[in-house]
Amino acid sequence: FQLPVAEYVISSPLLDPVELRAWVDYGLSRALLTLPGVAAAEVGGGLEREVQVIADQYRLAGLGLDVLDIEQTLREANRDISAGRLRMPDGEISGRTGGRFTSVEEIADLPLSGEDRERPLSLLRLGEVARVIDGAAEERLRIRLDDRPGIKLSIQKQPLANTVAVVDAVEAELGRLGKTGEIPQDIQIRRVDDQARYIRQSLNNAVTAAVSGALLAMAVVYVFLGSLRRTLIIGSAIPIAVLVTFILMAVSGLTFNIMTLGGLALGIGMLVDSTIVMLENIYRRQRLGEPNARAADSAASEVTSAIVASTSTNLAAVLPFLFIGGLVGLLFRELIFTISAAIVASMAVALTLVPALAGLVPAGREGALRRHADRAMAAAQEGYAWLLARLLRVRWLVIAVFVAGLAYTVPWFQESRQEFLPKLDEGDVRISLTADSGIDIGEMDALTRKVEELVAAQPEVDAIFTTVGGFVFGRSQFENANRASLQVLLKPLAERGISSNDWIARVKKSITAEEIPGLKVYLSTRGIRGIRFGSGDDDLSIRIKGSDLNVLAGLADEALERLKGIEGLRNLQHSSEEVTQELSVRLDRKRAASYGLQVEDVG
Repeated sequence: FQLPVAEYVISSPLLDPVELRAWVDYGLSRALLTLPGVAAAEVGGGLEREVQVIADQYRLAGLGLDVLDIEQTLREANRDISAGRLRMPDGEISGRTGGRFTSVEEIADLPLSGEDRERPLSLLRLGEVARVIDGAAEERLRIRLDDRPGIKLSIQKQPLANTVAVVDAVEAELGRLGKTGEIPQDIQIRRVDDQARYIRQSLNNAVTAAVSGALLAMAVVYVFLGSLRRTLIIGSAIPIAVLVTFILMAVSGLTFNIMTLGGLALGIGMLVDSTIVMLENIYRRQRLGEPNARAADSAASEVTSAIVASTSTNLAAVLPFLFIGGLVGLLFRELIFTISAAIVASMAVALTLVPALAGLVPAGREGALRRHADRAMAAAQEGYAWLLARLLRVRWLVIAVFVAGLAYTVPWFQESRQEFLPKLDEGDVRISLTADSGIDIGEMDALTRKVEELVAAQPEVDAIFTTVGGFVFGRSQFENANRASLQVLLKPLAERGISSNDWIARVKKSITAEEIPGLKVYLSTRGIRGIRFGSGDDDLSIRIKGSDLNVLAGLADEALERLKGIEGLRNLQHSSEEVTQELSVRLDRKRAASYGLQVEDVG
């Protein structure tokens, strides 16, 4: 299945739940559905309009009718039937017999027909034997945001559409509808989830790192070369190499994402390496008295083979990653390709553009910054020579220290924690609540509110999105009265000063201290959207197979008891621990047949 690119909660203090659901269904969702890249605008939760026909069983029995007769009459009356075509000399018109109800009064005035159509029963109307109520469907699911009832709206994008472009289009349309007054002032729309947010943050961080790396590289070059003009040569070489990399990415059909921009940032560092080697050698030849053009030509000839060799070595080190398969290969393929393209572009710029520009810059007199840098390097060389002369006298001690250090780090490396991806702290915490089987939605809502009050009291909480009685995915509602979930949006990490895992541990203790009877609480942080290693966000899943479900359930219970003693494990549960209560009616087929009844009639 495809995850929504954005999820919203719509609430209103003035509209009743039925009117709000109708406005979202027939107004807002249809306006968003026409946007480019939007595949579906799915609505869930709230109360849907429902016309209820509550029959008077005694009157029906007295007239020889039952509920099934009313159901059949309504089904047959509420439909349109094709009436064929009316042919005329100058054309034809298609015909249709319209029978669908257009109002509640029309349903109440529907005539009922008995077995004998000549009897007065044929003049009986539905409203005389049943109450027709224009109301709402039974509330089986409750959705609210910060204790305000609401409706969930999920935006699905088309398969080839860009996530950021779709979310931007939806946000722009919502802004336009608000300015034009098509969204009433009393209706509040709050975004609770947004995939584009993660993409924007990742790209902005990658761009910031690349630009910062380029500026820092130029600053370091200026410190060691002491020449602003030579520093500007590197400043002009970097964007040109990046442009060449963009061309290679476009030819290969790559997009801007965290992997390609990360590879580009690494390529900028490699570009500076080759450029500094070329600039320094040209400057050295100029200091020897050679003319600028000849110094650039001879210096470039001297280091060309070295630059090509170092670039080839870098390529040889990263290219094998292109042949890795599976999910790792999918993640790193674009990264490695971008690094390779940046390396090739940096080599081309260092061998062509840099010598041409450096030949136009005379050597001149060394600046004060360059002299200070040279003195610092000379002092470092002298200090290293002094240290090396003394270490060589006790060479066996140096070897012993390095061997001891290696022996100390090898066990740590083997026993250290290994993860596929680092943990992210986006401030998105999920709280799942499970109560005893058989509880109704009202009691479940009361238990959920107790947890909500504890969570809302935490100063790090920004918003709480609550679903009671199951969960909503798109337009599908999965109803389960003894289940509820809370999506807690925390403030940014810089503002809350506590990690999501530490916050979970603290809130877990608070909920446990309340000792809410019959309620199981599971707290977790959501992983990276779109990457799943199992059926959910669990770090560890164990599957027990067998032919007897009762035996499997017993084994699962025993496994949970043993796992509870392991430190570091939490939210332990298995799929068979919940037993749903059910009222089963077994039909006596012989007695039912004597009364002319079947399973369908009894049901």
